This record gives sequence, C-alpha cells and structure tokens, in this order.
Amino acid sequence: MSARQWARDLAMGSRYAFAGGREGWVRALLTAVGVGLGVALLLLTTALPGALAERHRREEARLDYTFGKEITSRADNTLLIARTDTEFEDRDIRGRVVEQEGPKAPLPPGLREFPAPGDMVVSPALRELLDSDSGALLRERLPYNIVGTIGEQGLIGSQEFAYYAGGENLAQRVGDSPAVRLTSFGNPDPTEEETDPVLVLLVLVVFVVLLMPVAVFIAAAVRFGGERRDRRLAALRLVGSDGGMTRRIAAGEALAGALLGLVFGTGFFLAGRELAASFEAYGISVFPSYLNPSPLLALLVAVAVPAAAVLVTLLALRGVVIEPLGVVRTARPARRRLWWRLLLPLAGIGMLLPMIGQGRENGEFNQYLVTGGVVCLLVGVTALLPWIVETVVARLGAGSLSWQLAVRRLQLSSGAAARLVNGIAVAVAGAIALQMLFAGVEDTYTKGTGYDVSRAQMQVRVPDGMAAGVVAAEFEETKGVRQVYAMSEGYFSDRPWKENPERSAELTVGDCATLREMAKLPSCEDGDVFAVRGGEYDTDTPSLGKPGQKLYLEASSDEGESRDVVYTVPEKLKQADSIADPTGTLRGGFLMTPGAMPADAGEAVTGQLYIAVDDSVPHAREYVRNTAYAVDPLSDPMTWYATERTDRYESIRTGLFVGAVAVLALIGASLLVSQLEQLRERRKLLSALVAFGTRRRTLSLSVLWQTAIPIGLGLLLASVVGVTLGAVLLKMTSTPVGVDWPSVLRMTGTGAGVVLVVTLLSLPPLLRMMRPDGLRTE
Repeated sequence: MSARQWARDLAMGSRYAFAGGREGWVRALLTAVGVGLGVALLLLTTALPGALAERHRREEARLDYTFGKEITSRADNTLLIARTDTEFEDRDIRGRVVEQEGPKAPLPPGLREFPAPGDMVVSPALRELLDSDSGALLRERLPYNIVGTIGEQGLIGSQEFAYYAGGENLAQRVGDSPAVRLTSFGNPDPTEEETDPVLVLLVLVVFVVLLMPVAVFIAAAVRFGGERRDRRLAALRLVGSDGGMTRRIAAGEALAGALLGLVFGTGFFLAGRELAASFEAYGISVFPSYLNPSPLLALLVAVAVPAAAVLVTLLALRGVVIEPLGVVRTARPARRRLWWRLLLPLAGIGMLLPMIGQGRENGEFNQYLVTGGVVCLLVGVTALLPWIVETVVARLGAGSLSWQLAVRRLQLSSGAAARLVNGIAVAVAGAIALQMLFAGVEDTYTKGTGYDVSRAQMQVRVPDGMAAGVVAAEFEETKGVRQVYAMSEGYFSDRPWKENPERSAELTVGDCATLREMAKLPSCEDGDVFAVRGGEYDTDTPSLGKPGQKLYLEASSDEGESRDVVYTVPEKLKQADSIADPTGTLRGGFLMTPGAMPADAGEAVTGQLYIAVDDSVPHAREYVRNTAYAVDPLSDPMTWYATERTDRYESIRTGLFVGAVAVLALIGASLLVSQLEQLRERRKLLSALVAFGTRRRTLSLSVLWQTAIPIGLGLLLASVVGVTLGAVLLKMTSTPVGVDWPSVLRMTGTGAGVVLVVTLLSLPPLLRMMRPDGLRTE
C-alpha cells in the first residue's frame, strides 16, 4: 500500500467528518473537546520544567544574603536591607526594609526606585489583601504608605505576598540577625545541589502517573461516536471500497477530530495560561509568561496525538466486520483473551525488579526502566479492565428492571463501558502507588523539631537593649495569649573572655514559673540561683558552681567594645535537675531569678519569649505578630511546628498535589463529555423505551448502574495494581512495605466521587433525551 493511497484515504475520511451534516459536526466537536482537554494538559506539562526553572531563576536573582562575605563599611554602592518576613493566616509574606547608602546601591529586582522611609512597594496580591476587609489585622502590622507595585521580575508567582519598605537608621542593626549590608543581589557563586536518587525516582513516577490518565483519555476521545460511524461506513462498501480502505477512511475521520482537538487544546491552553495568574494551588502560583511549552515537546504532542488517533482507530476496527449491508457488531463477539493482557503488568514488574533494594546508596535509578515499568503496569490496567468487565457482567443475573437494562447494555458493549472508566482506574492506581511511596519515604525527609507545641507555639526574640520582662508584659496583654515565658540567656566563664577561658556554662534568667519549665526546682523565690544537673553537653557547671568563685559574663558597650560583668557565686546556691524545656532542650549551667541578676548584666544576655497561644481565639497568632511589630518593626516571630520536611521533598509533594488537581479536573470534564456522547448515541433507544411506557426513574437508574458497575470493577482493579506498584517502588527504595489503607480508601473514594458528580451532571441532558419526539428522523 503506497503512501499516496494512505494519504488519499485519510483525506477522504477527514472530509466525511465535516460533511456529514449536523450529526457529523456534533461528533467531530465532541471528539475535539475530549482531545483538546488532554492536549491542553499535555501542553501544560511540557511547560512545567520551564516554569519551575523560571521560578528558581527569579528566586536566585533576588537573594539578599552576604554568603559569608560581611561588608562592614558604608560605600557608594552599598545597600542596607533587613528581612522582615511574616505570616498571615498561614500564608507566608516576604518582607524587606531597605535603606540606600549610596547612589550606586543595587536596586532590588522588580523595583523602579527605592521607597522613601514610611513608604512601601507591594506585590499585586498583597495590595489586594491589604485593601480588603480581611487584611485589616495585617494593615496594623504594615502601616506604610503604598506607593507602587513590585514588577513581575521581582516576584516568583502572581499570588505571592511580598513588599519592600523604606527604612532609616538600619546601620545600627547591621550584625544583628535581620539586617545586612549588600552590594548586589543574587548568589555570586551558585552551586548545584547533589541529587538524591529517591527524590529523582519520585519525580519520574509523579510525571508518569499524572500523564498516563491524559493519554488514556485522548485514546478514548478519538473513539467518540464509534458505533454510529462504523454503521455509516457500511455505505462505503456499497460503492466499492474494500475493508482496508474503509478502515483508513475511518482513521481519517478520527484524524480530523484529533487535528481539530489540537486547535481546541491550544485554545484551552492559551485561555488557561491567562487565567493561571488568578489562581494558586498549595501555595504555588505562576505568571502567564512562565507557561511557555518547550518547542520540541510541543511539536512532539502535535505529532503524537494525530498519530495516536489513527492507530487507535485502526486497532479498534480489527474486531469489527464492516459489510455492504451493515456492521457485524451486535452478534455475540469472541471472548476476550486474558493471557496477552497479563504480559503488560508482568513486563512492568520485570523492568522494575532489577532495581529492588537499590535504595539511595547504589547510584541513580535507571530512568528508562522506571518509566517503562510504571507505564506498562498502568497500561496493564487498561488492558485488563475490558476483560474483567466482560467476564463479570456475563455472570450477572436477575434483578430490578433498571438493573436488567443496565446489565444487558453492558453485556452488549462492555468495551465502551471499560473505555469510559479506564482513565479513572489508571489515575487511582497511580495515586495509590504514589501515596504508598510518599508515605514510606516520608520519615526520611521529615524530622521532629523537638518543640513541645503543647506548652508553647510561638517564639519572639527580645530586641537588644530591652528587658525581657518589660517586653513580656506587652504580650501578656495581647488578645489570644495564654502564657508568656520570658527568659534571658548568656554564658558564664571561669576567666575574662579576652583570655580565652577554658570552661563555660550557660546562664538562663527568668521568674520561677519560667524556670520550672526547664528544671525541677526544690523551692523558688525571687533572688534564688540554681546550678543545674543533667544538662546536655554540660560538663563545666560543677567546677564553676563553687560558692565564692568569680564568673564572667561578656557584654558589649554602646561603643561596640566588649567588657566583662563579674559575678560571684553565692553561698546559698541551690541544686536543680534539668528537664526538657519547651524547645526540647535539656539545659545546663545556671538558672537565675531576676532578683539575683547583677544590675549591669542587661547587655550581657539576650532575651527570648516562649508564648502559649489560645487558638480558640480567632486570629490569635496575628495579634501576637502585631504586638511583636509594635515592639520592634524588624522582629520576626517564629511559629513552632512539631515536625518539618526538607524543602525538595516538600516541593515535589506540592507539585504532585497541583498536578493531581489538574488531572482530576481533566478526568471530570472528559468523563462528562464521554457520558454525554454515549447518551446522545442512545437517544432513539431511550425515546423508544419512554414511548412504550418505561418510567424515567427506571431509565435514570439504569444509566447509574451502567456507570457504577464498571467503576466499581475499575476501582477494585486499580487498588490491586496500585498496591502492587507501590510495594515494588518501596522495595526499590529499600523501605519497609506498608499499606496505608485509609489513603487507599481515600483515593478510591475520590475516584468514585468524581464519577458520581459527572453522573449527576449528566442527568438533566438524560431527562431531555427521554422524550417520544426523539424518535423523529429524517
């Protein structure tokens, strides 16, 4: 068969797709919409690597760290900048206070000029929040005048909250934690982070799992209207076309729908690209300019989708006999064979088996074997599901009238029913495997912080020069605060600090209630001093805690020179046993009440506040942050968490959730299109049943059963394949295999919920089709 003959037959089929009247146009549009949704998501996927790279580039370009190169003197090209990051309702806000020291000071990315003291430039999303009623509490914390908007180059996402405020006298805070002096932004010596084989494996599996349902839906979309099209092809046999030519013409019709789908998909993608700036998923937002598909990958999509449409159509017509007098489809078909369907999942497991036990100690996983193995296992779901549906429905027996109508329909067209749920089954199987893999390796990338969040939930550093007790009184009057533990910390040594002392011990100053959170005290009243036993890494306290011994505290004067505060150990030194404080630390050294503290030791200690918050009070933590700002505009209150995850693991996990949202949206939309297409094909049958007196309730229930039975079987198969794939992946990472059954049920329930929503949305069109006038024809 020559290429010219192929081209002519495909072109003829393409013309039939648009020359078949209203019926042909509707069929072509349904195919185009189904394919277009998949193409849009594929284009989005091809744009993701570039979007992530651009986010990283912009984040790197605005870095304002000294990277170990401290600049101590003012110059024409220096800028003072203080980090004032904060949170608002669990949303991170990137804050900076800047002060220009010279005319050549570097301008932060996204700014046209430096804001004056008391002014600030904000991101569009932050401006919107501050202008709304819900941002009133945040407005108290950011009382600057808004004079401009940060440009796109200074933000990593359209919904990012960020601001630059003008400051003054920041030089006094250089050397303090929030303020530094810069001559440029960005990392002057960027280094690539070492790759973690397990994280690379996670990324590979995430991409395969998210893309496989898309491919399955595209393959199903090109079969829309298949039964009517096949019956129509019988007319071609009457005018002399042979079987091969007829199939090529049918493939050309599918090709036309796929090409139109490419156009629709491009339109969907461009529209979604513009809307992307208005949305945020799991803290991730993008600008439309981020979403530029790779030209090579976009070309691959443009070639692969039409080619897949032709291939799927030719494969689907292998079992259909198209004769001049009709299509032999409704006769009893040959039973589907099982043996070759098992080859796909077995081949997938075979590809993954050589990497079992590799873990992260034996180099990178083979990306081709990982991708091929996961694809084969997931494609195995689409191969096994038609056989399972056919086998099960063939054995279903008597029941209600709606049940019998549904079962008989499934027995006649089990393949169409399986196509409808293949995408859901593949998505659920992949989600279960990923959930198992993430749950299995989570402990590796999650560690406990040690903070006892039942005793305190926030921490605030007391500004230098202020007494911890005075600042604590401000927080005690703050709405939503239950308890404030105020302490000051320093270090005693056995000789002046300039003489490089050999022994030192920690000093903690606080009232009796605060000290009881750190040690078991025999008794306590103001003026007491305690030597602590059992502290971590504390070996010097016994030798320093002798009555009458002189100890030295290092303090700094207003001129920046260091001096020592001399303290004599009292005769009535009490003993105490260390217990874990709210940070999880076993403190050693000395505990001292304020009455025992030397009068000139204020500059030798640093104050900290541990704050217990009453979360039953709305916005309690925001009130704490506002008080912290009132005490010190450069303060950065710290919120405690019991655990924390590594950044790369968290970003991959977030990417999975964002992708899952997009895939679920595609699944729902494609399922709805598929359901409407099947109902449209059965319009005359439904009208005939209504004309003969069948109740609409019975027909509606039959449609529900026709969806529920394949979905139930598909989710059961998905659970088995997903658990199997998850177990193999865990073995590959040298992680003990465990099945999180609540997560499995949650994944299957999500899939069933999507189908239920689609079914409910299809009921109004179904009721409109169940009218006797649907029997009219031309």
